[in-house]
Amino acid sequence: MRSEAEGAVPEEEETVNSAEETTDGDSGDDSGDGEKKKKKPGSFWKELPVLIVVAVVLALVIKAFAVQAFYIPSGSMENTLQIGDRVLVNKIVYHTRDIRRGDVVVFNGLDSWDPETHISKPTNPFSKALRAVGTAFGVAPNEKDYIKRVIGIPGDHVHCCDAQGRVTVNGVPLNEKSYLYTDPVTHEQNKPSNEPFDATVGKGQLWVMGDHRELSYDSRSHRGDPGGGTIPTDRVIGRAFVIVWPLNRIDTLPIPDTFKQAGFKTASMAAPATPAVLGIVGTLPLAYLRRRKHHRR
Repeated sequence: MRSEAEGAVPEEEETVNSAEETTDGDSGDDSGDGEKKKKKPGSFWKELPVLIVVAVVLALVIKAFAVQAFYIPSGSMENTLQIGDRVLVNKIVYHTRDIRRGDVVVFNGLDSWDPETHISKPTNPFSKALRAVGTAFGVAPNEKDYIKRVIGIPGDHVHCCDAQGRVTVNGVPLNEKSYLYTDPVTHEQNKPSNEPFDATVGKGQLWVMGDHRELSYDSRSHRGDPGGGTIPTDRVIGRAFVIVWPLNRIDTLPIPDTFKQAGFKTASMAAPATPAVLGIVGTLPLAYLRRRKHHRR
């Protein structure tokens, strides 16, 4: 048999080895750890480009499917939105609910509306690349996208003006004082519209207007175009729900209370619902007669 001294490592020897592995010093093992530590910064710089690419790809995926930032290039939505504001647009919301009156929406006006602001095109590839990146992340303007407030949805009758000079939707007047442009110097507020209009919004269309009515080139100005000034719902990119820049203007963009009046739903839904109601009422006598006939048997 082998003795304990021959076959086992003394406890003291094991303890010393363990201490050498965890204590800083001039030993060979510590030198190896130092070399590993020196290699870490180099490893980080090698991984940094990969991390940047991953971050950009994730941002672009989020932009494409969920939330996108937009730059406000004109004053057509003042005072709600100022020139230079950046807003976040929810691109998922309209997959879960319909577009509502009062929503502030961003839509693509390509081939349908002329741009409100003309932006000079980049002259070299580097500038074009910077513009593309800036537009993607909402730090540069895009002359093909518009931002307006939805006033009428499919089936609505929009009219201006009533006896009090108000815009009406399905005969219900809008109280727009909470969001119409007010001059910061004179405190004079825009009229709901300086020009009369009367339109019925077609299926799959929207009637949209800017909050700065005297400056906005909106549905009123495009009545001679196909659709009578309305825009297709399938051109809507999403709902602007918050201002994120500049920091002193961070705020949400809720639907104004005037669009929560019960009369809108009654007026817009009465016509489509009527045939269904009449159909249900018409089947009741038939069901009753069949039931009596069955009991007689």
